[in-house]
Amino acid sequence: MRIGIDARAILNPEKSVPSGVAHYVWHLVKNILEIDKNNQYVLFFDFKVRDKDVKKFTRPNVKIKFFPFSDYKKYMPGAYSEILGLATYAREKLDVLHITSPLYRVPAAYRRKVVTTFYDFAPYRVPDLFPRLSNAKIKALYKFAAKKSDQIIAVSHSTKKDAREFLGFAEDKIDVVWNGLDKRFLEECEYSKEDLKKLYNISDKYALFLGTLEPRKNLARILEGFARFKKSFQGKFDYQLVIAGKRGWLFREYFQMAEDLGIKDDVIFTGYVGGDELKPLYTYCEFFVMPSLYEGFGQTIVEAMACGAPCLVSKVSSIPEIAGDAVCYVNPHDTEGIGKAMAELARDKKLREKLSNAGREQARKFSWEKCARETLEVYKSV
Repeated sequence: MRIGIDARAILNPEKSVPSGVAHYVWHLVKNILEIDKNNQYVLFFDFKVRDKDVKKFTRPNVKIKFFPFSDYKKYMPGAYSEILGLATYAREKLDVLHITSPLYRVPAAYRRKVVTTFYDFAPYRVPDLFPRLSNAKIKALYKFAAKKSDQIIAVSHSTKKDAREFLGFAEDKIDVVWNGLDKRFLEECEYSKEDLKKLYNISDKYALFLGTLEPRKNLARILEGFARFKKSFQGKFDYQLVIAGKRGWLFREYFQMAEDLGIKDDVIFTGYVGGDELKPLYTYCEFFVMPSLYEGFGQTIVEAMACGAPCLVSKVSSIPEIAGDAVCYVNPHDTEGIGKAMAELARDKKLREKLSNAGREQARKFSWEKCARETLEVYKSV
């Protein structure tokens, strides 16, 4: 087979911070190329990507292809997709084209087989948590992607359910393929806790949130819950809340909330964290808190569990599917309940140890190699 994969997300020169899609595509491509030496692959990138960045994907059965003149797509996105995008794809005579996000528009005139990965349906499930214009644009792209796709990959059964409900996909047109887990999260942490404390000015004990600073992540209630938690201890425990992640929609309100709640000195905003600094943040936290309002998969929860962090999460969307019985569940709308759950985890060392062990075991269910093998089966099926 001749398989095309839209890999633009991996090395998007317009974004300095990798996205969740980039994380998925990077590991998927890396593992597919490691296990499949027979099929021919064409990886599509923006033309501005540096040669040294794409050399890591060089294989005898891999061709690197660049979208021409991609500087201009922001001025004429429709024309760019229909004319230049179509020409780029069509020349390769692909058996299957994998579009790695429904936000990447497939040319309407493209007539070969298409597989598209859908990550979540947040604009449908929680529309009030996104800008109205952004919602409308995303929904239009989702509908178009659904129309053009011969098969879709859903990253969870929850996402599959949403795809059927909101886009009318037939049961047999959706394959569930879980995301994987980077093996480094299962290995011993090379950073010491002292190094981490110095890097971010963290105290001995801290709760951790990691994700984009946006309403969907329920950060407002996390901050309110943490304020209640601190008040309940009345200074008996020196806990901090570390909030790690890139700035998203309405991020400024969280800085103001920390000040208004009187916990500004106990909250650390690190900004985006990646690479070697990510694992120690998970490893040394007392517990990980993610009572999100909606998740298509919950990658950070899997990573936190793998590092042995006891997890405090919400029982919504895909999270019970991904986390199983290895976490502590809370109602994401109950600020008092979130605060009480934080207090319980802080007090109960045996509970933390139980969740830590259960989380490590649960995390072993996820593998990027497994994700790659199952994705290959989807390619073969269309």
